[in-house]
Order: sequence, then structure tokens, then C-alpha cells
Amino acid sequence: MILVSACLAGFPCRYDGKAKACETIVELVKAGEAIPVCPEQLGGLPTPRPPCEIKAGRVVDTQGVDRTEAYGRGAQAVLALARTYGATQALLQKRSPSCGSGWIYDGTFSKKLVQGDGITARLLAENGIQVIGIE
Repeated sequence: MILVSACLAGFPCRYDGKAKACETIVELVKAGEAIPVCPEQLGGLPTPRPPCEIKAGRVVDTQGVDRTEAYGRGAQAVLALARTYGATQALLQKRSPSCGSGWIYDGTFSKKLVQGDGITARLLAENGIQVIGIE
């Protein structure tokens, strides 16, 4: 079983209330080969919500509100699902403060990228799950 970012599976759960469907991901979910997850929603955040970025190890939104706890809860929920379903791979949305792998926004809300991983991507990788970033 594979975990996938729910927004890539066509669910309108991004911060802006939209989806970013990837047809390959949609087909994996339809075939029952992938489980869609949205760490932000699983962590208790609403949709839509203010954009968030990671700055100095904390997740903050554009209003300066620290959302680190919610992102941590969501990451733990995704890890629990991975363990329940025996997932060994996750196809996650690039650059996200939850799902980003390798590159994330720098915390200035200026669209500048820095090397790093989102909260969920990092937790999954630390627990032996292969994380692959998808546009």
C-alpha cells in the first residue's frame, strides 16, 4: 500500500481549499492501491486555512500563529495509518510544510526554497518509509 497526499488525489484540502490532482495518483486511489492523507486536516486544521511555512523549526502561518502542534499531530496520524496499512512508500506534494521532501519554502512567504523536509515527510522517512515528492 502507498500513502499519497490527498490534494494530489483530487481532494480539495490544500490551504486554499483547492486540489492539485495528479492523474496517476487519482488512478492509484481509484484502484485501491493508495490511501489519500492530508496531515493538516488530520492535525485538526480547517480548510481553507492561512498558508504555513517552516521557520526556525516551527510551523507558522502568514498571521504569525504557531501551528507546529497541529502539524505534529497530523504527522503522527499519517504515520499511524502507514503502520496500520503496511505502507512502505509515500507520494507527497512537493514544497509543503507537511509533505515537502528535499525542498520547502524558507519561512518568509516569499516563495524562496531551501533544503529541508516537511513535518510529515521527515517523520515518515525517519520511520523507514520512502518519501517521493510529486508536483
